[in-house]
Amino acid sequence: MHSTSRFLCLLLLAAAAIGQKSASPVATDIQARINKLRSLADDARAVETRKLALEIRSVPTPGDELALAVNLSHLATEGGSRDTLREVAATIADAVRKVPEAPAYDELARLVHYEGVDLKMNDPRFQKAIAELDAKDSVREHSDFSLKDLKGKSWTLSQLRGQVVLVNFWATWCPPCRKEMPDLETLYKRFSGEGLVILAISDEDDAKVRPFIAEQKYTYPILLDPGRLINTRYLIEGIPETLLYDHSGKLVAQSSDMRTMEQFLDMLKHAGLGK
Repeated sequence: MHSTSRFLCLLLLAAAAIGQKSASPVATDIQARINKLRSLADDARAVETRKLALEIRSVPTPGDELALAVNLSHLATEGGSRDTLREVAATIADAVRKVPEAPAYDELARLVHYEGVDLKMNDPRFQKAIAELDAKDSVREHSDFSLKDLKGKSWTLSQLRGQVVLVNFWATWCPPCRKEMPDLETLYKRFSGEGLVILAISDEDDAKVRPFIAEQKYTYPILLDPGRLINTRYLIEGIPETLLYDHSGKLVAQSSDMRTMEQFLDMLKHAGLGK
């Protein structure tokens, strides 16, 4: 989902701030390594991610450093440890100090807000980005939806108070979405008896979703939002996106990209499950 095209877009934004014309060969090589991260085993991926974060700080062109750091960040959060994410955040912070006009404060805010990275920055643009995420949380906590699943059953979020509800926004075309779905199925079977409800919302139509689910044999409820009304209401800009509500309906955890089983279990602990 976060491809080279996103890198080029970010690079152009960073470049515009400093008059840069194009990516350097060093930056192009590092971006190629970033693109290969998903193909690595988890242990090797963690080592390579940390190595890349440190190398990016040495990239001589500020615009390249910034674009590479943000692109690495989007992949590092997929299963990345807190220590790894701290290094990535430090790399982005180093880059924005060199290109303060570039739009990367929202990425730093995402790492702090969603991933729990400890980062202190007094820049008002960073504080504004944090405030915007807080406002988004409020919308997501106080909104409601009613959607039907593939079996025709209607689900209303507000009527599920008393249970822990994991809402996952996904699509059949999204590789990170597909990668985390087996873990969601495992969690559903393990915790449904303890009050966990998983609602997976796709903005595709029935003809796309139904055969995919039938082939994969997932059993948790799959809801359809082909008009994107609920995606829009909950301010979903990218997928996968996961929201977790506790027994009282409070939004207690969320993620803005793919989660591993370990990360999902950590999220559920915030709602009192799996402790």
